[in-house]
Amino acid sequence: MSPAASENSASGSGLAERLTGFVRALRAQGVRVGTGESVDAGLAVEVLGLADRERLRAGLAATLLHQEGQRAVFDQVFDLYFPRTVGAPDSVTEGQVSPGREELRDRLAAALAAGDGAGLEQIAAEAVDALGGYGSASGSDGWSAYQTLDRLRPQTLLARVLAALRAEAGETGSEAFTDRLTADEIRRRIERFRGLVATEARRRVAERRGTDEIARRAVLPSADRVDFLVAHSSRLAELHRTVGPLARKLATRLAARRRRAARGSIDLRRTVRRSLSTGGVPMRPVLRRRRPVRPELVLLCDVSGSVAGFAQFTMLLIQALHDQFSKVRVFAFVNCVDEVTDLLSRGRADPAGLGGRILTEATVTRWHDSSDYGTALGEFADRYAHTFTPRTCVFVLGDARTNRTPPGAAALRTVRDRARRVYWLNPERRALWDTGDSAASVYADVVDMYECRTVRQLGAIVGRLLPV
Repeated sequence: MSPAASENSASGSGLAERLTGFVRALRAQGVRVGTGESVDAGLAVEVLGLADRERLRAGLAATLLHQEGQRAVFDQVFDLYFPRTVGAPDSVTEGQVSPGREELRDRLAAALAAGDGAGLEQIAAEAVDALGGYGSASGSDGWSAYQTLDRLRPQTLLARVLAALRAEAGETGSEAFTDRLTADEIRRRIERFRGLVATEARRRVAERRGTDEIARRAVLPSADRVDFLVAHSSRLAELHRTVGPLARKLATRLAARRRRAARGSIDLRRTVRRSLSTGGVPMRPVLRRRRPVRPELVLLCDVSGSVAGFAQFTMLLIQALHDQFSKVRVFAFVNCVDEVTDLLSRGRADPAGLGGRILTEATVTRWHDSSDYGTALGEFADRYAHTFTPRTCVFVLGDARTNRTPPGAAALRTVRDRARRVYWLNPERRALWDTGDSAASVYADVVDMYECRTVRQLGAIVGRLLPV
């Protein structure tokens, strides 16, 4: 091992143990790392050393990652196990007074204007030390990124930085287009600084509570592992960007399943007759060819409250797969049902505005805004069940929480009897089914119900259940 690697091996534990913990944390976050990749990572650390941290980050990412969407998780875990510093930042030593808020804001404005990445890292470390500490009892001290950013307020520096850049350029006026481009760049630098503060706060907490625990609790999961019911708006936007790649993967799987299914099953009678020419040995099996008829797909989606994010994502995914089916129809409800297929047509399926457009352009509520599954299922069965054919597959999307209203199981039974298959996808944890106003078991007695909380679960379930 190089002297640089030996010198920088982390406090008290060997480099091998640190790398092992790093790989273990990645696996816990859903990143598939095999033994071969782990060995390659060890060789990469030995060759690259620890002196150049960004070069080490790139080397480990090249050896351990296989998918682009895993990089955000990798960076968070890497910052915990291979931090920029250990302990207090270099500029803050015992007995030295921490910089004040205004001094930090002035330095931050200068670093943002200059695009000084190293300066932003240093200021983030000092800001967490000066403004982010909380607690006084032994074992309870910690650091908060939220508290640091709330006191420092970097977002309010945009106007000051723009004014400084104009003065430096000697401009007497301003061009709107140039100012907009510059402002967008400064906003990106501010977001990067916010990320650096969050990373520094996690590192400080990890030093006190243990890196493994913080890696398990504080690392944001990748998009395919985000729980639909707790995802905030920015994470939902990230989820929407995964619709296209996931739809292409599922379309490939469906096409392969359809090719296999088209071969049909063995025709025993014709196979035996053909085997007479070989003395009764069935050398050439005869298959019953299936007619290539594509199924119809129907979605019935609860678009109320937090369930709306799950419903919207699934709508967009199924719409992206519309070429795999002869017909796709989408219905939405809160306490009454309306068809929203036209709102999802190509060219109009804007993920950002889909939920609002459904609530404003479709009739999904009447006299209140609470979900009523019994009324909605009854209306769906009365108005649309007669249009189903033996090729129709229905997916119901919702948490099965009826707000203490009758569940309407008879209507769901009518839908089941008319369609080829009916499946229910529930975005709640199975442990929460039948708690409070949930009628999950009532519906599960009628149709198959599946827990579907994340994109990863949704892709696996939809890929397995979609008819061919």
